[in-house]
Amino acid sequence: MQIENEYGMVEAAFRDKGPPYLRWAAEMAVGLQTGVPWVMCKQNNAPDPVINACNGRRCGETFPGPNSPNKPAIWTENWTSFYQVYGDEPDIRSAEDIAFHVALFIAKKGSYVNYYMYHGGTNFGRTAAAYLLTSYYDQAPLDEYGLFRQPKWGHLKELHAAIKFCLNPMLSGVYTSMALGKSQEAFVYRGNSVDCAAFLVNNDTRKTVVVTFQDSLYELPPKSISILPDCKTVAFNTAKLSTQYNTRAVETSKKLDSIVKWEEYKETIPTFDDTSLRADMLLEHMNTTKDNSDYLWYTFRFQNDFSDAEYVLNVTSSAHVLHAFVNGSFVGSTHGSFKTKTPILEIKITLNKGTNYISLLSGMVGLPDSGAYLERRVAGINTVKVKGEHEIKDFTRYSWGYQVGLLGEKLQVYTDSGSNKVKWNTYGSSTHQRLTWYRTLFDAPAGKDPVTLNLESMGKGEAWINGQSIGRYWVSFLTPKGIPSQTRYNVPRSFLKRTDNLLIILEEENGYPLGISIDTISITKVCGHVSESHLPPVISWQGQNKTEHNNSKKHHGRRPKVQLQCPPGRNISRILFASYGNPTGDCENNVIGSCHSFTSLPTIEEVSLSITLQICVYIYACLVFMEFDFDT
Repeated sequence: MQIENEYGMVEAAFRDKGPPYLRWAAEMAVGLQTGVPWVMCKQNNAPDPVINACNGRRCGETFPGPNSPNKPAIWTENWTSFYQVYGDEPDIRSAEDIAFHVALFIAKKGSYVNYYMYHGGTNFGRTAAAYLLTSYYDQAPLDEYGLFRQPKWGHLKELHAAIKFCLNPMLSGVYTSMALGKSQEAFVYRGNSVDCAAFLVNNDTRKTVVVTFQDSLYELPPKSISILPDCKTVAFNTAKLSTQYNTRAVETSKKLDSIVKWEEYKETIPTFDDTSLRADMLLEHMNTTKDNSDYLWYTFRFQNDFSDAEYVLNVTSSAHVLHAFVNGSFVGSTHGSFKTKTPILEIKITLNKGTNYISLLSGMVGLPDSGAYLERRVAGINTVKVKGEHEIKDFTRYSWGYQVGLLGEKLQVYTDSGSNKVKWNTYGSSTHQRLTWYRTLFDAPAGKDPVTLNLESMGKGEAWINGQSIGRYWVSFLTPKGIPSQTRYNVPRSFLKRTDNLLIILEEENGYPLGISIDTISITKVCGHVSESHLPPVISWQGQNKTEHNNSKKHHGRRPKVQLQCPPGRNISRILFASYGNPTGDCENNVIGSCHSFTSLPTIEEVSLSITLQICVYIYACLVFMEFDFDT
């Protein structure tokens, strides 16, 4: 069980109050007498008997170890990817890198490794933290939809099997370590005369090296670990991928491009006169909304005695997003980012002579989720000034009116009953307005493949299906490469009916709902490659330490193999590429090399198209690439 989470990251900020709190938390937890060990993550000074645990990507290198000899070395969060924020590229961690650091941690007497995350997920509704995508850890071994992300899933499965073969000497043997070179080392667990396991490590990131261990030579690729469950035979190397690769494909099930099937409802832009919550100051956003909505309207009115003059509206803000309206018309917007917290809006505006109404919509894209003194965080509008030719008016200390949330939210127009409380108009029947709700119906795609909502044509907002929020979207916030951080949004089939599913979209910007589609996601192509230098599948190692080294003839089952498996419910339908020889390229682009057997393709076709689940090919030398398409 865990008490606190990464408190060590903020403890110093609390100065002399940090250590007493830490001791109190530990004593309180242990005092519950749950009978289960307690841990503190990223807390190297965790009080006894609470176990100090490591979080991160390289705990085999960075973790100083247990702070007491009676505690195990545990890795509570091994980040298989990293959370992504709007405007950032995805953080992709390779299967080889994950495997290396898991093997290193275990080799150095690590007792426990927990993957964060092993299965990706979805931040439905408004549950995502500040600036975080709705999609969460989609690059995990099992992706957001529960599909295998290969080769990551398969490579880790091989790693786990190899470690399990080392179980007996690791649990009961004597641990030693030794240098094998400048950047190479061995970690050995030796039990009785039979039980022995070794981890041979090459920390050099550039060079393949050959090391000598127990009078035998072993080739270690750059930044890799070879696992020898019997201290003789290499069962697994973290840098050698023998598992299959796959490709996730998207198929459009239904384009929602019929203009007659869409309706729209324009959100009301409130003025000062419409508000009941008033204050002679700018209120802090989060304490005012109480997390009942992402949105808070700031409104005020003032007299202008001049006509035909130029004015500039200047707003400083701690909100994530800011939209400005003058006399009901949109005049401009701005937004921050995960790194830039305080957006500033400065825009030319036109004022009426007489009374003018300014309405400012402060928006949050999730709440702050970490750091010291969270209760001191502020959001919302900080200062408001109107600069004219004759004067500068500061409205920071002024009479303000507030509205928490949007009217459409209050009426719950995203539900069946709520959508009937307002008058919907035909799509495009009037001038477009920012902050518009859209409504349509659609039927669920046939089959069982995961369903996604493609919002590539939209800007920013939130989407609901049958009253369930599938999360915020922000397609208009582009990455440095000029692409959206996320365009497809997970729709669990449990949210859907067979027909007439209600889709409601709240669009803050200038999105185009006729570009929305209902898609399905599936694995339609797999690829495998292997060479004579590849290792046999780990499962074939079992029992070989007792036979392989006693026989002059190598056991027939321990040869490199291409292993390709269809997803459940799918059959191999077409061979895209097969070459026995020296092909070049990768699983996306392959080219036949100077050495090639022209019987490769017909041989594979003859064997594989009659098999529905798995195709294995024995390889004695050279290199093989194979790619398969699947039909349902």
